[in-house]
Amino acid sequence: MMPLYREWSVGHDSLAAIWKIDEPEAFFTERTGIVSDIKNEKRRMEFLAGRFLLKYLKQDFPLLNIRPDGQDKPRIDDNQYLFSISHSWPYVAVIISPYNECGIDIQTWHERMTVLQHKYLTADEQRFFNNDPKMLTLAWSAKEAAYKWQGMRGVEFVDHLELNYLEKKDEKYNINIFLNLTSPHRLLTLEGSIEPDFSCVYVVDAQDWEIT
Repeated sequence: MMPLYREWSVGHDSLAAIWKIDEPEAFFTERTGIVSDIKNEKRRMEFLAGRFLLKYLKQDFPLLNIRPDGQDKPRIDDNQYLFSISHSWPYVAVIISPYNECGIDIQTWHERMTVLQHKYLTADEQRFFNNDPKMLTLAWSAKEAAYKWQGMRGVEFVDHLELNYLEKKDEKYNINIFLNLTSPHRLLTLEGSIEPDFSCVYVVDAQDWEIT
């Protein structure tokens, strides 16, 4: 047991963790009380492991109350906790807060990331990352985390999620993304890392931003 990759605090009230799936399915069903009918085995394990990790961070997390809202963002009754889940086999990442919207994304390395970059990065953003597969994956994770935080349909990553700033400090990457669909616009501050097997990015803070 305990393939906990990392557990950490985000700000004053949020908790986050990454788990590497290395257990049989029964490990997760016994600890969550959930039996999933998802046909694909890996997807089913990711689903169960994500819920297990929510419960690991907050024992009173009401797993059976998770439902999509009108924009398909996962919620629980009365927003007792705000949360985000991400998985990229065999890893699962979650972030939970009692007060603030959340967004997290984890991506294991994929050889096609350089081919797909035009689908989520502007021409200027592509030039900035200079075909570096790991940095391109970090950028994808950042925009995915921002998308999950925003929780709106109709978002185009190229047009509506503007990656405005990225800088490495120690072993972390500090990233800013403008949300151009919100009114007023929002500026998200994110933090990410590049690990041996994956990139992971999560939202740290948000503020209104009037663009003139």
